[in-house]
Amino acid sequence: MTNPLAEYAAENLRGLRDSCPMVHHITNSVVTNLTANITLCLGAAPVMAPAIEESAEMAGFAGALVLNIGTLDPPMVLSMLEAGKAANQRGIPVVLDPVGAGATALRTDSARMLADRLDISVVRANAGEALTLAGESGKVRGVDSHDSVQGRLEALESLALELECVVAVTGREDVVTDGRRSIRCSNGHSLMGRVTGTGCGATTAVACFCAAGEDMLLSSLAGLLCYGIAGQLAGAEAAGPGSFVPAFLDRLASLDGATVRREARISQ
Repeated sequence: MTNPLAEYAAENLRGLRDSCPMVHHITNSVVTNLTANITLCLGAAPVMAPAIEESAEMAGFAGALVLNIGTLDPPMVLSMLEAGKAANQRGIPVVLDPVGAGATALRTDSARMLADRLDISVVRANAGEALTLAGESGKVRGVDSHDSVQGRLEALESLALELECVVAVTGREDVVTDGRRSIRCSNGHSLMGRVTGTGCGATTAVACFCAAGEDMLLSSLAGLLCYGIAGQLAGAEAAGPGSFVPAFLDRLASLDGATVRREARISQ
């Protein structure tokens, strides 16, 4: 019998490819090309418009908005705020990636400000970043997490309830919660942690699926599940990080519902 969560993910993937929503990214300069390609391979249309003069207008055309503070500067934060307000006015999902929150005051304060002043649909983060936003002093070095969610689910659930959003934490095991429902996903491959931008790519996957879904929790899970399955299959055939990236993009592009149903590793 097919897991109903995997079935939702398979149907969400089909809907995404049928509708081809535009996903607006205000993101970091390290990952722009990779996340644009991930968006295309999943079946959505990427646009990167970080300038404050157009970011809000562009958000109005999007199916979802990604706010990623990876290469942070204050003008970018203001642009994110304006785009986020425009998205909120139109009911467009906003996905926040608080890259490096906990590493510096600027990052922590900027992530917290965006979370407080906007209606965020999903916070997609690593364990250290999410726990920092939850007030748990997450361990972060640079933009990398040195923490885990093991035994910390209650803090993530409290954060989701506080922000009235979904919190999606990626790592060896992904955890998705809205404070009331919590789901774990263990798909993926170790090579994903050896390529710059795969965490940001997970944020993009979540945004793509939320743009085509109705339940933000289940669509966030669907995005991480499909992303993890593609990484798992690509990792099995890649010789190392260099060959992993093209194999990963190919696997994302060719992913189908039958594969999602077969490969899903989900628990509640």
